[in-house]
Amino acid sequence: MEKITDMKKRTFAVDIDGTITENGGGRIHLDALEALRRLTNMGHDVIFVTGRSSVEGFLLSVFGGTTKVAVGENGGCITLDSNDHVLLGNIDECKHAFNVLKNNLKNVEEKYVFPRMTEVVLQRTFDLDVAQKILSENDLDVILSDSQYAYHINSAGIDKGSGFREIMKRFSITSDDVIAIGDSATDVPLFKVAKTSVALGNASDAVKSEATMTVSAHAGDGVLEALDKLAPRLSEI
Repeated sequence: MEKITDMKKRTFAVDIDGTITENGGGRIHLDALEALRRLTNMGHDVIFVTGRSSVEGFLLSVFGGTTKVAVGENGGCITLDSNDHVLLGNIDECKHAFNVLKNNLKNVEEKYVFPRMTEVVLQRTFDLDVAQKILSENDLDVILSDSQYAYHINSAGIDKGSGFREIMKRFSITSDDVIAIGDSATDVPLFKVAKTSVALGNASDAVKSEATMTVSAHAGDGVLEALDKLAPRLSEI
């Protein structure tokens, strides 16, 4: 990660689904990706922090021209290179929790996704509150969250914020220099480790209340609006 001298370097921590995608199918908003690439070319870091696998995030960084590091699985896994993964969560305890839910609640099914190393991903086909009550009654120390893309079972203490903190430690990034952009409840822990956080127009009111700034446009268009608002202030934030 190279340092820039004409402007204070920032690290943009950016969600993928619902943030730089155009629709529920995961199609990338190309103008938003191009804007993030321009930030990288200016010398800033742009790191994807996603509920998808860290490998998907890493591949997007390679083909999209952003910083080649990714935090995936809602903070459970970091990919630094094609064969260099840092596992922060424990998939065995997540699988056990999945089996408990499946045996005690109808319509609990895994979602077909790229292979996970630290979490279990579920279809959004059951009552999340009921599921969380079952996990609590069985003394299972895991986190069940909703990314709007899927439900996720992660190890206790694992979220996008904890995963990104590991990146901050590895690359000596301070909170003051982090700008987080996201749209869902799983992005709130990421907002908390950043001095500046942006909730997009498609975020819920609860998520917007946790961000330091909001924009009205949705998803990729919202990213463009956010970057336009931030541009004059990048050296001052």
